[in-house]
Amino acid sequence: MSDRATEAARWLAEAWTSGNPLAALPAGMAPRDAAEGEDVAAALLDALGQPPVGLRIAPDGLVGPLTAGRLVAAGTPVALSGLRHARVTAAVAAVLAEPLGAGLPLGAEPARFSALHPALDVAASRFSGPGADPAAVTADLAGLGLVLIGRGRAVLPGTEAVALAEGRQRPRGQPVDLAARLEAAAAEARARGGLPAGAVLLVAGLSAAVVPVRGARWTAVVGALGRAGAGFV
Repeated sequence: MSDRATEAARWLAEAWTSGNPLAALPAGMAPRDAAEGEDVAAALLDALGQPPVGLRIAPDGLVGPLTAGRLVAAGTPVALSGLRHARVTAAVAAVLAEPLGAGLPLGAEPARFSALHPALDVAASRFSGPGADPAAVTADLAGLGLVLIGRGRAVLPGTEAVALAEGRQRPRGQPVDLAARLEAAAAEARARGGLPAGAVLLVAGLSAAVVPVRGARWTAVVGALGRAGAGFV
């Protein structure tokens, strides 16, 4: 781990633990590309003492670690005061039934899952202003906020109708090929060294993103997998 990544991680760790936002990382330590962003993210996890429990594909397609402390049960109220620049999308969390080996190309060995969970992904930022560059967002754990997890089902991934519903609305979902999305996530995990059985692949961004407000309730509806929702306070 470079001194540059370690120092950037210290700045981000202060923002994570204090709740005080960063305007930006100083030019001398800001990551210059995605690879440097991932180095900072790894150092940030060490600084926070939060080992990863899986991999998250963020709504914007960036890849970051998933930590246990950011996984909560669906229905848990979400306090927006602790989530800067929050954005909500429908998601799916897949629990690996077997270890995911490193280095295999896309489609070489399909990942096997013990359960698929509908999920509501609430992305957030530790930066004071919106629109941080992708390398900085990657360093900030790819915008990890909270992930609300619904009840899992032991089913094979397929194409499901996915929708993000506000309140009591029942919108018609759009078809999403979950098998393809999860296999792409598995390829990202393999490229990073693989994952053990029991780890989680979280694919967010299965719906258009919305900005939640206090008093609203949003629910991810994922076909036969069911629902995961929360009220925002």
